[in-house]
Amino acid sequence: MASKTPHALFPLIRKLESVTRLSASERHAIESLPVRVRTLSARQDIVRDGDLATQCCLILEGWAYRYKLLTEGRRQIFSFHIAGDIPDLQSLHIPLMDHNLATMTQATVAFIPHESMHALTARYPTIAAVLWRDTLIDAAIFRAWLIAMGRRPAFEHLVHLFCELYLKQEAVGLAGDHRCPLPITQNDLADATGMTSVHINRVLKEMRGRGLITLHRHTLVVKTWDELIRACEFDETYLHLQKRAVG
Repeated sequence: MASKTPHALFPLIRKLESVTRLSASERHAIESLPVRVRTLSARQDIVRDGDLATQCCLILEGWAYRYKLLTEGRRQIFSFHIAGDIPDLQSLHIPLMDHNLATMTQATVAFIPHESMHALTARYPTIAAVLWRDTLIDAAIFRAWLIAMGRRPAFEHLVHLFCELYLKQEAVGLAGDHRCPLPITQNDLADATGMTSVHINRVLKEMRGRGLITLHRHTLVVKTWDELIRACEFDETYLHLQKRAVG
């Protein structure tokens, strides 16, 4: 049975307030959404290709990813998601899923009925606008991934992805001082970039050898941020981060 969990939706509020200012009534309306909270194990499908969605999934803790399976079990990952993200937000208007959404780590998720999300956005245009903006940013990230997949050399491609993942976490207070969680395996990185896991391993060694990063126990530490962004000509404009969350 759905229940109201006022504080469970803080990650969503934190994300929205990293790009806009919410009024007290808007915050309360989000906090009052009826949700069903579940803790899922790692590598568990949340919604599958072909499902007809009736609810949205908000990541509260942990990581998730969207992917598509091809023949012979080949997998293409096309996005990673952190706390505060609603990876299947598009299901509000396109409920038939054309891909899979799964947990990457153990994750706590909140399921929000579509009808409640529709009522929220109808009553609060500012919330509707910022959710639409989030969808547009998602599309901008897809474009950046497409460019990286098609035109960036392997080293630049992986560096660009690391810059993106760091800045997304920093924007919602999950990272700082050029250090962030990165619970992504080399196989995951390979399936996200179109490389082999062997190639990913070589690129990571090169990044370490050049003194750009360390990656240990699922934590990425950027040693020289300016050099890292120069190495891939990183321009954060496509992330459209208007301000940084604090704490």
